[in-house]
Amino acid sequence: MGGSCVQRRPAGRRQVLFPFLLPLFYPALCEPIRYSIPEELAKGSVVGKLAKDLGLSVLDVSARKLRVSTEKLLFNVDAESGDLLVKDRIDREQICKERRRCELQLEAVVENPLNIFHIIVVVEDINDHAPQFHKDEINLEISESVTPGMGTILESAKDPDISTNSLSKYQLSPNEYFSLVVKDNPDGGKYPEIVLKKTLDRETQSSHHLVLTAFDNGNPPRSSTAQIRILVVDANDNPPVFSQDVYRVSLSEGVPPGTSVVQVSATDQDEGFNAEITYSFLGMANKAQHVFSLDSATGNIITQQPLDFEEVERYTMDVEAKDRGSLSTQCKVIIEVLDENDNIPEIIITSLSDQILEDSHPGMVVVLFKTQDQDSGENGEVICNLSRDIPFKIHSSSNNYYKLVTDGPLDREQTPEYNVTITATDRGIPPLSSSTTITLHITDVNDNTPIFHQASYVVHVAENNPPGASIAQVSASDPDLGPNGRVSYSIVASDLEPRALASYGSGSAVEPGLFGLGLRTGEVRTARALGDRDAARQRLLVAVRDGGQPPLSATATLHLVFADSLQEVLPDVSDRPEPSDPQAELQFYLVVALALISVLFLLAVILAVALRLRSSSSRAPESCFGSLRCSKSGPEITANYSEGTLPYAYNFCVPGDQTNPEFNFLTSVDHFPTTQDILNKDSPSGLMTSILTPSVEADKKTLKQVSI
Repeated sequence: MGGSCVQRRPAGRRQVLFPFLLPLFYPALCEPIRYSIPEELAKGSVVGKLAKDLGLSVLDVSARKLRVSTEKLLFNVDAESGDLLVKDRIDREQICKERRRCELQLEAVVENPLNIFHIIVVVEDINDHAPQFHKDEINLEISESVTPGMGTILESAKDPDISTNSLSKYQLSPNEYFSLVVKDNPDGGKYPEIVLKKTLDRETQSSHHLVLTAFDNGNPPRSSTAQIRILVVDANDNPPVFSQDVYRVSLSEGVPPGTSVVQVSATDQDEGFNAEITYSFLGMANKAQHVFSLDSATGNIITQQPLDFEEVERYTMDVEAKDRGSLSTQCKVIIEVLDENDNIPEIIITSLSDQILEDSHPGMVVVLFKTQDQDSGENGEVICNLSRDIPFKIHSSSNNYYKLVTDGPLDREQTPEYNVTITATDRGIPPLSSSTTITLHITDVNDNTPIFHQASYVVHVAENNPPGASIAQVSASDPDLGPNGRVSYSIVASDLEPRALASYGSGSAVEPGLFGLGLRTGEVRTARALGDRDAARQRLLVAVRDGGQPPLSATATLHLVFADSLQEVLPDVSDRPEPSDPQAELQFYLVVALALISVLFLLAVILAVALRLRSSSSRAPESCFGSLRCSKSGPEITANYSEGTLPYAYNFCVPGDQTNPEFNFLTSVDHFPTTQDILNKDSPSGLMTSILTPSVEADKKTLKQVSI
């Protein structure tokens, strides 16, 4: 979907300002989702298609437990559609007070995996308030000696609405003596002032009745009125005059009650009784009445309660000065409250994972929380830290929102739970901090193999035990919890009856054969009486497995030695090497057998080749068969030079067509060369000549035919 954010164009009174969201598993959001609604929306009204804007299906709403969290329970999520709904009355003036921009911060939380998304609901103002005067009736006393053009400030009307719905103008009922002038307050508001147009004459008209109307600019406009009653008094005095029309002062919010803020001062040109001036607040707001007090004689304004910048940043008050002749004048006092680092940062846990598996990968979100500091500027900037030596760390997901994620391996068997302390510290001078501790419980997984308490057991058993007698017991333990740590026992193989390794998963409590094994207890019992043909020494391979998914298992060897053959078999048992795993033994035997077969095959091939070569070399070069023919070639005799004499040679010829065979013998010569003669010859050819020549000559002379 990419990494950019798209903003929808406004559509109607209630619209989504920022609905397009990055994929659900994208680690960070570029902007929060924004919705805009008017205040005083009916309960159950749809604020926005939250599930759709998050990219969730209708099924994901319940499966992933989509919900919203906020300090004020003003919204909820429809469990079927995933829409964000209005849960309670939303009054912008009550929620946001004098803030011109009213935004509500929400967090949308989903699980599997745990994640958080930020939502801003902008509450738009509607014209639900009319301007209001502090008093419905305003009483004034004006001397008949006041010259035309002299003005008197009146109380301002208040309208909690903002923008075009706020106070826009005043209107005075038509009359011949007074006109209305509307002036701007330094804080942006407007206040009315009536100005004398014509000299007053008490004898002609002792009082005047006027109507002042305040209007806002809403559609339709709202208004309210105040009755003005003016009493004309005798002349011969002057009205008081303030040294300043506007008094402006800055005051730290940390000042204690009783601190002097400012002293207003007015003078009167009259003398004596008419020059005595008293001061009073004029049309003061209720919140300011409890915070400040005014000395009526001196004009000194004093704090009565601690100031709080986070609640009110500015106070605007009207002060009236009146002399004994009932002439008065007004001024404005504006008090700016300066922020101090007087608020401790808060840590608010928004979501806590109820299952933290001990095999969780690093980076898994386990806690979502946010910080809040009412101070402004650096006094409101917060840094979060964790307690040391824990496999967790903090990731900042957005402004003042954080994720607590895993940062290392977890082992429930070593540490089943963690007490994680989160500390939030602001950047004020001196810095303020707060801490909160949360307990994280680690959920067990099947990561530990059962372990026998002994790798090999040797048990001496009395002979002639009846069937069902308990003769031994094996024991194993597993540190895992629940089914993951619940062990069961079985016999894998025995000397009496070897069994396949697949019997690991048998789960049978009683094994067939000579012995039985308790499924849960590990107790070995005789299944039948020991017979004469049964060996006096038995070896069992016992397996234990846990109940996890998948199950883990281990084996141990149990040697059973019966009492009557104790002296005979005990040394053999003690000297017997520890048996290896049956599967490993089987593989070893297969390898040995394969090697032997290969060696035998090679020997057979070599023997066959040798016999073949021997048969070929022993065949005669020519046949001796023929009618009265004899072989003319001399006999091939290998000389043995280590002997002193040479062997005799016979030529045996058999005619092929005679029934009575005849043998021809060659008579040996009278003299054979000695060994010395042979060795004195110069060459092998001379040697053969000396051997063969006398023999052939002698044969020619002494050849005889012998008839048999």
